[in-house]
Amino acid sequence: MKQIASFCVDHNLLTPGIYTSRVDGDITTYDIRMRTPNKPPFLEQAAMHTIEHLFATAARNGRFAQQIIYFGPMGCRTGFYLLVRDLSPANSIVLIQETFRQIADWQGEIPGAKAAECGNYLEHDLAGAVREAKQFLPVISHWCVSDLVYKS
Repeated sequence: MKQIASFCVDHNLLTPGIYTSRVDGDITTYDIRMRTPNKPPFLEQAAMHTIEHLFATAARNGRFAQQIIYFGPMGCRTGFYLLVRDLSPANSIVLIQETFRQIADWQGEIPGAKAAECGNYLEHDLAGAVREAKQFLPVISHWCVSDLVYKS
């Protein structure tokens, strides 16, 4: 079997940040890496789940809403994937920065966190999600297009 693209990235060199994982026509997949791979602590599941809900909701209600395809967690609990269509790398960085700022400032109800809306509605941690966003923002605050390339 062919190895998938994300497994070809040397995770020993990967540090927190934003990277272009792949480009498929007009769709770009971004690797939003919040933790260094293979070095605990990893993201807590409940906080990750909440980040997923907050990011997906905020991004799909923001100025780039029409370009959002998908946002979801990595199974390794070190970050997330964001898929966008027809959005420039510069605007993708802006989207990620703005959305993590919104998460860092989030107050009130977690969107989609009721039993009828979510398959694991009891496993959320808003305080954890806010804390993670606040810790990640300094990492990405000055990120630019040239930083999107994986280190090799």
